[in-house]
Amino acid sequence: MAKRKRLTPANLEFMSETPALETKSLSPLGNAPIAQVASDAAKHSALDELSDVVGRSVQAGLMIQSLPLDRIVADHLVRDRVVVTDEDMLALTTSIRNRGQQTPIEVTYLDGAGEASRYGLISGWRRLGALRQLAAEDEKFSRINALVRAPAAASDAYVAMVEENEIRVGLSFFERARIVERAVSGGVYPTQKAALNGLFGSVSRAKRSKIGSFVSIVRELEERLKFPTHISERLGLQIAKALDGQGAAMRLSQALMRANADTPEDEAAAITAALRPAGQPKATKTAPVQAARKPSTDTPITLTQTAQGITLTGQGVDAAFKADLEGWLAARQA
Repeated sequence: MAKRKRLTPANLEFMSETPALETKSLSPLGNAPIAQVASDAAKHSALDELSDVVGRSVQAGLMIQSLPLDRIVADHLVRDRVVVTDEDMLALTTSIRNRGQQTPIEVTYLDGAGEASRYGLISGWRRLGALRQLAAEDEKFSRINALVRAPAAASDAYVAMVEENEIRVGLSFFERARIVERAVSGGVYPTQKAALNGLFGSVSRAKRSKIGSFVSIVRELEERLKFPTHISERLGLQIAKALDGQGAAMRLSQALMRANADTPEDEAAAITAALRPAGQPKATKTAPVQAARKPSTDTPITLTQTAQGITLTGQGVDAAFKADLEGWLAARQA
């Protein structure tokens, strides 16, 4: 009978001395369980994703940052707002003192790093001014909430500034024209038409045309005007039309110097007088004219059209009727 072969390994003693492999030692974190490895990996992934979102938000100017107030350069752009009343500034500072800064300003990075970084102001000039006033009283107002933008071109920064003021407060025609003139002279736009379309592309063509008319006032009379933002649309268009004529700029400038107006009304009156053609008397207010007497039926008046004009005849055409008629004509022509 054939002898059966042993199925047990011959070198059993050697194998019994070899330690068993530990499955958990294959973990990338040593002896940590698989569940813990998965949890830690998920946390790292979420943190990386959050960091990426924050970084992209900051770069896109979508995240509000708290910046040192003294690192903001207010005159980075030529401002469109010419004057701010004390009443408006008082209301703004009171609001920020009581409720804090509710709306961030817009800035663009200039240079430096960390807390030493400098930022150029795009929009929020009044808020910056109000916070600087408050910071002089209380150190807690020494920082400002801001969105750090990265405009592709200087024109984008100017558009952002203009649009914010148009929406929030509104600009006078003079202020609108002034920023157009500054944008052209500063090389932001090549022509006045390009500046008008770029800065005020959202308004009607008629309004852009009126803003363009005021540009000549900015160029010729800005240094002489004491109350430029009070010039009405109607008076401004009259000034612009007059400036097309020879010597008008000099005449208006001299009139403003002589007037040295203390109020917007006085300045407007001086301009109106200078615009009046030579020899035309100043318009004066006339006393109210009584209604013409209605002639009685027994004193008829006949009106006849002639080559020389109109003739009135009849018993009703007396001295009293003539006086009434002259008064009516004077009031009509005033």
